[in-house]
Formats: sequence, structure tokens, C-alpha cells
Amino acid sequence: MLTGTLYALAAGLLWGLVFVAPLLLPDYPAALQSVGRYLAFGLIALPLAWIDRANLRRLSRADWKEALKLAAIGNLLYYVCLASAIQRAGAPLPTMIIGTLPVVIAISANLRDHRRDGRLPWRKLAPSLLLIALGIACVNRVELEALRAQPDADASRYLQGALLAIVAVACWTWYPLRNADWLRAHPDRSPRTWATAQGVATLPLALAGYALLWGGMAVAGSDFAMPLGPRPWFFVGLMACIGLFASWIGTLCWNAASQRLPTALAGQLIVFETLAALAYAFILRGRAPEPLTMLGIALLIAGVLWAVRIRPETTVAEGHAA
Repeated sequence: MLTGTLYALAAGLLWGLVFVAPLLLPDYPAALQSVGRYLAFGLIALPLAWIDRANLRRLSRADWKEALKLAAIGNLLYYVCLASAIQRAGAPLPTMIIGTLPVVIAISANLRDHRRDGRLPWRKLAPSLLLIALGIACVNRVELEALRAQPDADASRYLQGALLAIVAVACWTWYPLRNADWLRAHPDRSPRTWATAQGVATLPLALAGYALLWGGMAVAGSDFAMPLGPRPWFFVGLMACIGLFASWIGTLCWNAASQRLPTALAGQLIVFETLAALAYAFILRGRAPEPLTMLGIALLIAGVLWAVRIRPETTVAEGHAA
């Protein structure tokens, strides 16, 4: 239990890094950060693919198409939206919105897969949803007050950031549900091989995205210094670090935690990512969070922990065989 919890903590600390990059690269387009991160991750996946090449050959064309879809939406589009949200609204509010993922995924699965996996009683979910809503409201109030205090404040930009964070949540709600569908439909395939396949599928998408972005900027007459921007070595180093530590080592740590901990407990420990991201954001700001922000964070964590403790109830099959 202790080892598994430490692995989960390490994964959360590493995953929190992805929320920092948009703050460190405010002058870099979010799309460039997304393709840069996953270009690095795709390159890291290549030696893993070579090691696992025998199992990868067993994947069909349909499997590779599914891996491409998962990589496009769960990786590239998700991070474009997340990075854009953080650049527009700052880190705390998007991080809080992303922190609702365990509950949003549970609700979506409740609506979509209740016949297969059981139904979560809505009456038991209601208190957790209320706590989460109150937590986000508290952080939103603090961030809005800080925004109004700025002479060059742009409320519409802040709203855009909040909406983009919601789109990011939608992307990463769709991803685990579709990913679970494939894994359940192919119980004879290794989850490790499937993860490697998605990493390999990400590489051509990231390369194509990089080329399209570069060409689009050239056509639009952008003065951004492509291909690596005004701080090339910092950009390359940061993307490589996130690709290595967040995308690869972080996932390895989480898999190690999942092997050692009960699923119910592992689901709760995803909050380490939210806490790490918020901690990094306030460290970069150089100040402690406001008391109302701390209250909001506590309410969010309480709501998520409440929700993940709820066990599904088996649904009665509709209709009977004659």
C-alpha cells in the first residue's frame, strides 16, 4: 500500500508538469506546445515499439485507426485546449475544472455503460457534485477579483479559457471510455502494447500538425520564429522533459501504482495531479493562494473523494427471454 501510494504521488507530481509549460511559454502558441510535447513523446515511444514489435504486428488496420483517434483527441486536441485555457485564464481555474475529471468520467460511464458496469445512484452523487461546484465557484471568484484589479484585464479572454478547459475535460472524458471499450473487446491484448501503439500513432499526427502549423503561420504572415520560436533551446528542453517525465515516466509510475492498489483507492489518488499543478502554479506566481482558493481546493478534493467511494449498483436487465 505504501509503495503504491508513493508511485501514485510520483505520477501526480510528474503529471502536474503539463500545467506549468503554458505558463513558462506564454509567447508560444498552444498548438505548437501540443505538437512539440507529443512529438517528443512519439520519439520516446519508438524504442519501446521496437522492443514490443512482435505484439504490435498483431494489431489490425482497424486497431491502428482506433489508436490514431485516441491519440488525436486524447493527446493532441486535449493538450491544445488545456494549454490555451491556461494561457487565457491562468492556471488555477483550468486546473480545478480538469480536476473534476474523475467525477465527470464516472457520470458519463453511468449514462453510457450502466448495463455493463452497473449504475451509480444519482442521489449519492448529488452531494459530491454540489461540493465540486462550490469549490470551482470559490476559485473562480478569487480569480475574477484578481482579474478586475488589473488595468488591462480582458474578461472575454478569461471566459474563453474556462470554456477551453471544459472542452479539454470533454476530450479526456471521451478518451478513457473509448480506450476501455477497446481493452474490453480485446482481453487477449497487452495494455502495455496498446499504450505503445498510441504513442507510435501520436508521432505522425504530431509531425503533420507541426508541418500544418508552420505552413499556416507562413501563409498568415506571422512573425513568430518557426520552427522553434524565440527561445529554441528552452522550448526543446521543456518539451523533451514533459514528453519524458510526464508522458512516459508518469504513466509508468501510475501503472505501478495501479498494480499495487485497489482500484477504488487509485481513483482517489488522481487528485495528486490537481494538487501538484496548483502548487506549481502558485510557486510560479510567488505567493500563497488566498484563503477562499484554499477552501475551493478543499471542496473539490472532498467532492472527488466522495464520488469515487460510491460503488455501482447492478441494474436489472430489461426484458426476459421467452
